[in-house]
Amino acid sequence: MAHQARKRFGQHFLVDSGMIHLIIKAIDPQPQDALIEIGPGLGAMTKPLLNCLDAMAVVELDRDLVKFWKNQAIQKLHVHESDALKFDFQAWAKEQKALLQKNAPEARVKIVGNLPYNISSPLLFHLMSAVADVDEQVFMLQAEVVERMAAQHGDSEYGRLSVMLQSKYHMENVLDVPPECFDPPPKVNSAIVKMIPRKDIHLTPKEYESLERIVSMAFAQRRKVLRNNLSSVKDVLRLSDDVLGLRAQDISVEDYISWARQLAH
Repeated sequence: MAHQARKRFGQHFLVDSGMIHLIIKAIDPQPQDALIEIGPGLGAMTKPLLNCLDAMAVVELDRDLVKFWKNQAIQKLHVHESDALKFDFQAWAKEQKALLQKNAPEARVKIVGNLPYNISSPLLFHLMSAVADVDEQVFMLQAEVVERMAAQHGDSEYGRLSVMLQSKYHMENVLDVPPECFDPPPKVNSAIVKMIPRKDIHLTPKEYESLERIVSMAFAQRRKVLRNNLSSVKDVLRLSDDVLGLRAQDISVEDYISWARQLAH
């Protein structure tokens, strides 16, 4: 199929076979795993994944690509024609998890894909709704975004995205993917990130709301110290002068979570 990559969908198709092999290895698909791919494109990852799995699903918005996949009538491939930002990943993951617990308890629920770079951050936050029933997420993203996702406190890239995602996932920057691996080549470097939902931390909806609030306040003016950015809550949190003299990027995810819990109760 001759398909013109569409800028409005942020399409860049992966064409390097060696890199595709490394990405599939990072995903590590096992036959009974429940796996859904966001944006299958022309199948650079989909086809090798299908070779490893008993069944899988894809979410695709581009009507021409939906038609392309449906015309192939691959029995073990379920095609969801949907905008990934509106697709109910929570319902899909819950259903898959229940089926696996009944039929294949050792199998895993995975969400993978080469995410459109123009919607990557909102999509990552949208996917959080499914975190309780997902075992692993493996995504290709702009390298700069992956660096921010995996950054540790004290790093210059560490920010709101780092804290909010790391409150839900263990993050691993797995692999760099240069522009020449794509057609058309993007103007930025890409990277593969592995996201494993955390089992050691559980935040109630109220605590997560508090975390969003305090992290937004702390990073509102990155160059200012917390004495300025957290002036409205510093007394409630009983922050020491030493802590108030630090900047937002100096505070660990665990400390932000601890503060959010104090504010929520």
